Amino acid sequence: MIDLTGAPDPRQRLRELGVGSVTDAELLAICLGTGAAGVPVLELSRRLLVRFGGIPQLLEAPAMRLLEERGVGPARVALLQAIGGLVERFHHQQLQRGPVLSSSAEVRGFLRNRLAPQTREVFACLFLDSRHRVITYETLFLGTVDRAAVHPREVMRRALELNAAALILAHNHPSGVAEPSSADIALTASLADLLSKVDVRLLDHLVVGRGREVSLAERGLM
Repeated sequence: MIDLTGAPDPRQRLRELGVGSVTDAELLAICLGTGAAGVPVLELSRRLLVRFGGIPQLLEAPAMRLLEERGVGPARVALLQAIGGLVERFHHQQLQRGPVLSSSAEVRGFLRNRLAPQTREVFACLFLDSRHRVITYETLFLGTVDRAAVHPREVMRRALELNAAALILAHNHPSGVAEPSSADIALTASLADLLSKVDVRLLDHLVVGRGREVSLAERGLM
């Protein structure tokens, strides 16, 4: 049995009232299943969420780091990795269902899931067709804890290879602060100008922080 000591049957609440009726820890406990000897699963779930700082960080954690936690073995590591994979694929497939511009919340959710937990700067791109449907998402450049070297001509080359008609750029700030820097703004302007020469539109550039994303298009910075 799942040990959810002190909680009025969260499984029943989940079935009858939906996911909003249970806490993060209760939801994680339902996924993890039976607790290890001496480690009630709800207690374990609460401890993991505190230790890792939340669900995104927990699902992105390396296997070796997870195995250091009492009550987490290889089977639970595989389960957590599978949950993370399902979340990622859910967002990706949601994006592919229809025009990106009609589902900006899904775009942000997908980019948040991919970029917010990263501990170094990652520069990525959503390549779109002429109807603004997703062709693919790719990580283009990896950087350090505070910067990534981005080569605009490489972005243009990849857009042409994929026959993309438009792009949405995104990168994270590992500091957690989503405010775009002057370098971010200058890079966006340079990329927009270069891409326009080959009839590819730059629709937006999102800066992903911790719990927040800033759109340069919405700020009027491009």
